[in-house]
Amino acid sequence: MLPTDVLRVGLVGIRSRPTRAVLSALGIAIGIAAMVAVLGISNAGQADLVNRISRLGTNLLTVSPGRDLFGQDAQLPLDAVEMVERIGPVESVTATGALSGVTVRRTDRIDPLAGGGIGVAAARTDLLSTVGGSVREGSFLNGATGRYPAVVLGSVAAERLGIDRTGHQVYIGERWFTVVGLLEPVALAPEIDRSALVGWDAARDLFAFDGHPTTVYERSADESVEAVRGVLAATANPENPQDVRVSRPSDALEAQLAAKSAFTSLFLGLGAVALLVGGVGVANTMVISVLERRPEIGLRRSLGAGRGQIRIQFLAESVALSGSGGAVGVVLGAVITAGWSVIQGWPVVMPVGVLLAGIGSAALIGTVAGLYPATRAARLTPTEALSSV
Repeated sequence: MLPTDVLRVGLVGIRSRPTRAVLSALGIAIGIAAMVAVLGISNAGQADLVNRISRLGTNLLTVSPGRDLFGQDAQLPLDAVEMVERIGPVESVTATGALSGVTVRRTDRIDPLAGGGIGVAAARTDLLSTVGGSVREGSFLNGATGRYPAVVLGSVAAERLGIDRTGHQVYIGERWFTVVGLLEPVALAPEIDRSALVGWDAARDLFAFDGHPTTVYERSADESVEAVRGVLAATANPENPQDVRVSRPSDALEAQLAAKSAFTSLFLGLGAVALLVGGVGVANTMVISVLERRPEIGLRRSLGAGRGQIRIQFLAESVALSGSGGAVGVVLGAVITAGWSVIQGWPVVMPVGVLLAGIGSAALIGTVAGLYPATRAARLTPTEALSSV
């Protein structure tokens, strides 16, 4: 039989019973769509995360005080920033200092204990350039505003205080501060998002800030990150390096990337189960088709059709049924992936290999599902098949 003949006879059953064919192909389509969507959305999410990591950089390290041998909170030295700055590969250093016991409120009428989880911290004027932050509205603290009652709110702090533009005043400690800037979320320093930042000098003058930094942010050349990390603790606090914690914020994003990969495998397994169920549906449809078309099989055998030709006819029908469902599933999965990526603001990533794998999986399922019915049909003799007429 020519390939065109195989295709023509393979589509006979589909054309004669379109409703049943559509329902059978739908099971395959759902399974393929689930697998394509899971892989596509996962790839898009991972691409977005990789882009974020590349954009933010992996060369930011933070230094913060830990606890001493007696379990008490340790302190970084007053000159910790200047000491870290002397490390050769270091490109920029800045710091914040938490103001303990100081709260920020929308008005002075609010209970001081209702701080909403917002911290108040002294910040150096070069903070944003080091941590990779940006101002959404207004401006960051500078040499002038850093000495007066001016405050910059992190994204979460502004939301909780109900501040959506600069010029408002908030009550910090026992004094009114003017909001001069609102920040965008800082991915590598989420603690800044929940903070109200005042100038280093203003914190000293207005809140008796002792000048000890609580978090030092440092950036160095990419190739020197591990070397700098190894000497940061001893440099920041030479007397008690064991009381210093050094961390790499980008490690959290990389862990998130690994977690996404793990969940992808889980959801891909669920999609495979759906595809297997669809394959069982196709096999069931083909078995019923063989039982219903025994007269046709007997007539074709009587007219000279061999067992191989009968087998290839039903096998082609099974593959066509699964393949059409797979094609629909691939299109549906691609549409779901593109739509979700656009909604999330991710890059639309649709590897060609995923699409081809979807169609190939459908064809493979069709082949496996059609083997038994096709073999059963081929074993019928003309007499056995026509005896059912």
